[in-house]
Amino acid sequence: MKILIIEDDKNISASLAYFFKSQNIIFDIAEDGERGLFLAKVGDYDVILLDYNLPKISGQEIIAKIRTDGQTVPIIMLTIRNDLNDKINILDIGADDYLVKPFLLKELLARIRAILRRPLKLENQKLICKNLEMEPTSFKVVKNGRNISLRTKEFMLLEYLFKNKGAVVSRQDIMDHVWDENGDPFSNTIEVHMMNLRRKIETKKDRYIFTIPNRGYKLDEKI
Repeated sequence: MKILIIEDDKNISASLAYFFKSQNIIFDIAEDGERGLFLAKVGDYDVILLDYNLPKISGQEIIAKIRTDGQTVPIIMLTIRNDLNDKINILDIGADDYLVKPFLLKELLARIRAILRRPLKLENQKLICKNLEMEPTSFKVVKNGRNISLRTKEFMLLEYLFKNKGAVVSRQDIMDHVWDENGDPFSNTIEVHMMNLRRKIETKKDRYIFTIPNRGYKLDEKI
């Protein structure tokens, strides 16, 4: 899971950062609307947490621009506005949910998980490649009925490959989707995690991840 936090209150953003780190969730933070809108457009996030009142560009304007561009990324508005008409307006302009400040971090996480479960109801919750199965919502990977223990980054890497099953994903694609903006694109961290992941799920008989020279990686039943 990768979250964009657009929040100018440093105390709130610091609390969110500390909490998400404890939950092994990747996130980027923007402290004004201009930076937030830029990251929302160039990044690929599972959820955007958006403050209503922001310097430079308001939260309302950001939602309008994101939706006008055709982006369907879920947006949870964080606001001090508690009036019913304000809540209705927030949802009408394109937000998927809202939380009134101050809020409980556990409630926020529950709402994020609820939003991310919505599209999964329309499709098989299990991701399957031959005898390898993955259940993203329960953080579970099973091969031949046996649970496989993966580190957080390995799990996220496998999930991204699964969601793009049959397609070649580049090294840059992986960096953009699995690492935050502080990830070093010139390091060998992707190769190391890929090697460790393969070591845990593959054998000479069972291969799932294929290296496509000069292009990237592909998860598939055969190359």
